[in-house]
Amino acid sequence: MSAIESEAARVVTHLDNPLIIGAGPVGALCALAMQHFGIKPHVLEARDQTRSANDARTLVLSHGSRLILERLGVWDRLESYTPITRIHVSQRGGFGATQISADEEQLPALGYVVSYGGLEIALEAQMAAVGIAVQYGIDAQCSAAGVRNARGEHYSAPFVVIADGGRSGQAPTPRLARDYDQMAIVCEVQTELPHDHRAYERFTPDGPVALLPYVVRATDDDAAASRLAAQHTYALVWTAQPREAERIAMLDDAAFLDALYQHFGGRQGRVLSATPRKRFPLKLSFIGTQADAGVVRIGNAAQTLHPVSGQGLNIGLRDAWELAALCGDTPTESIGSAEMLRAYGRSRRVDVLGGIGFTDFLIRAFSNDVALIRHARGLGLLALEMLPPLKHFVARRMIFGARG
Repeated sequence: MSAIESEAARVVTHLDNPLIIGAGPVGALCALAMQHFGIKPHVLEARDQTRSANDARTLVLSHGSRLILERLGVWDRLESYTPITRIHVSQRGGFGATQISADEEQLPALGYVVSYGGLEIALEAQMAAVGIAVQYGIDAQCSAAGVRNARGEHYSAPFVVIADGGRSGQAPTPRLARDYDQMAIVCEVQTELPHDHRAYERFTPDGPVALLPYVVRATDDDAAASRLAAQHTYALVWTAQPREAERIAMLDDAAFLDALYQHFGGRQGRVLSATPRKRFPLKLSFIGTQADAGVVRIGNAAQTLHPVSGQGLNIGLRDAWELAALCGDTPTESIGSAEMLRAYGRSRRVDVLGGIGFTDFLIRAFSNDVALIRHARGLGLLALEMLPPLKHFVARRMIFGARG
């Protein structure tokens, strides 16, 4: 078959509205936000629709993200979430600590801990309720030649939103990349003392350790016991260098609990139990948008951040919201134009680069044991605690993004 005949024979699906590749949290929210602003997108997702509601991977949503989810009708569909009303920040082996509270910020909570599965189910239910159809099992790839799936079918759309979390492997070379030489160990732990909706961020020379008050859903057979357990359950994120992280993750339960107590301290009493540990590498990657090619990347497909301070997902959700809002403000004939997508890139630059700079600074400044730097960190933490306007400035940017 000649090249001309092959081109004529291929199947092309022409779409009048934007095409979103990826129906995870960021892609789904982008679809809902576009619908909210009067644009009905087409959504493709590589995985099949079968999923487990018990996917308990931990996500931290800022209060700013809650406001977006409320506006789109998603928040009330969440089966469970745990508010974070206080965050205690300290460094191991050095002076200085600070506590950020929701009361000081005049907010009901600083953030909320939810399960990945719970958030996806709520987003999918809302997409179905407003009539957004998702094509599952479509592994679409976007390149200079356009968008096509594994069966060779091609798609034509005003523009393409890549929200696949960077899984496609077709991303261009990052503009900024850094390997932190750290891995995160994640699991759930039960502590002797109740969490009282307080989260901890403790910096150590090996990397930060975070304890996040976590949801444990009550079971019908013993609801009272489940509620009691929920008051003592944390999601743990423990970062260390790869070899040490592997050693820690492979410890038996008793040795792991003892190591965690020695590493973190006894603010929550003894650590009584832990679920099986998982680990993953931590890197920084910033790709940005491809406006001239009619493609825009959002969420982890555009930038991947260190999990310290929980900024990554929240930046991705703001990506989705602001892109949809810009589409709603753009004349129909100009939606997807290079000018519109460049305007989107400019509008997101402060928030995205601010989040990258903030998290990168925390890791580079706190992941060492240099005495002079340790004392400077302590003075910084003391300044946050002693100067409410400075603490307010930092808190607002953690909650609502770099523009506060």
